[in-house]
Amino acid sequence: MARRGPLANSYLGAVALVVLSLVPYLAVSVATLPLEQTLIKGVGLSSSSFDMAFALSTGAYTAGTVIAVQLAMHFPARRLLVGYEVLFVVASTLAAWAPTPDVFIAGFVAEGLATSLMLIAAVPPLVTSWPVTKMPTTAAVMNLCIFGAVAIGPTIGALQLGGHAWRPLFVVGAIAAFAALCFSLLTFQDDGPQDRSAPWDMVAISLAIAGCATAFYGAGELEATMKATAGSVVPLSVGFGLIVALVVYEYKIHRPLMPIRAAAKSVPVAGLLVALAASAAAFGLMELGILALAKASPSHGALVFLPEFAAAIAVAGLFGILFRTRFTPLLAFAGLVSLMAGAVVIVTVLPANGFGLGVAAGLIGMGAAASVSPALFMVGFSLPAKLLQRVFALVELLRGLTAFLVAPILAFLAGTLSGGKTPGARDAVWICLAIAGAGLIGGVAAYLSGRPRLETPDLERWQGPDDEPAWAAPPIGAAFRRESDDR
Repeated sequence: MARRGPLANSYLGAVALVVLSLVPYLAVSVATLPLEQTLIKGVGLSSSSFDMAFALSTGAYTAGTVIAVQLAMHFPARRLLVGYEVLFVVASTLAAWAPTPDVFIAGFVAEGLATSLMLIAAVPPLVTSWPVTKMPTTAAVMNLCIFGAVAIGPTIGALQLGGHAWRPLFVVGAIAAFAALCFSLLTFQDDGPQDRSAPWDMVAISLAIAGCATAFYGAGELEATMKATAGSVVPLSVGFGLIVALVVYEYKIHRPLMPIRAAAKSVPVAGLLVALAASAAAFGLMELGILALAKASPSHGALVFLPEFAAAIAVAGLFGILFRTRFTPLLAFAGLVSLMAGAVVIVTVLPANGFGLGVAAGLIGMGAAASVSPALFMVGFSLPAKLLQRVFALVELLRGLTAFLVAPILAFLAGTLSGGKTPGARDAVWICLAIAGAGLIGGVAAYLSGRPRLETPDLERWQGPDDEPAWAAPPIGAAFRRESDDR
């Protein structure tokens, strides 16, 4: 008889597991940005080593998705999850205790890796293993976990800055990690691996690890030195090239780890473009906002960013309401418009950091929450439910690259463009506006090129035994081919 925890049949237990697994790192990692100087003094880090630690931690988070989905093919998922949770507890404890810089960096990087492993192991089952009536709630929870935690990070960091201490933040993270481990045991059910016959895609894993390691090292070096030298530009370029090679390789092989070819249709491509552009623009604007508030009081910084979290909560609720309607793609596109509006407000108010920046933060929170999770489901609903873990790995790999690589590049540009910080920051904000605009134009063009109907997702069919998508996703350019055939 398979082992089962006492909360194995509890949906709320499964939700608590996901929230406690994802929120601590995502919130704490962003909260470290306003806490940089306090952390540097408290741990004995240099400014450059802090930048590198953050870059490598987010790089580990990005690469971990590919490792996790490969392991899930061959090993029992819930046993893996318990192991990931143990790693998370150890890493969180090391980061909170950290008597030396090396211990802090090791713990912080391991936290990023553990979180991405847990995301792939815990989140897709929350979507697919419960009745479709639970899915709107699941979608809202995922929205808050993926971006709501990031949105509250600057406010938490600013409040902690007011206390002139950084350890309490990481101690709370370690406590949450232990609670997540407890819920992984309480909700345990010994399910088997997804597909033991699946090949070990060592090329994909190697390209993902090497690509993320070199790209994020280059980004960390760029932000640390604020100089575009061979030591930063070369690894950044090589890493990006390796990830491109990974995408091409996965598209061409017969049994890929990530469903690149299956996702190369109008609706999922539109969803990918929206998710990547929204992540890059939102995280870039957030970091530029943190830089603009560097000399403000901690309480002021906390208040300015609070509308971002409030907007993320509101939009998560809205997404839950719209989840079973045909309006998910429209919500995703509208999110990019909100991000563009936030960028315009920032450009208008800089260098002031008062009410206008709070309005911009609200628009950014609204835009990111409206774009990223709906775009993820645009991809997921276009493919069979059994591929959801692989879809998550694909989206989070590419989204992590755009979100966490664009921000340090923009910070570099803000410090070097136009001969001053304020003009440089404005130019960097314009770049974020252009990224969001390009994502909107590209996403809409990809979507319309297939001329799909705005269709209500058939969740019962998607969860059914026939491996059917939840809605139709015509090939890219299908609309033009139909017009040609009609003529």
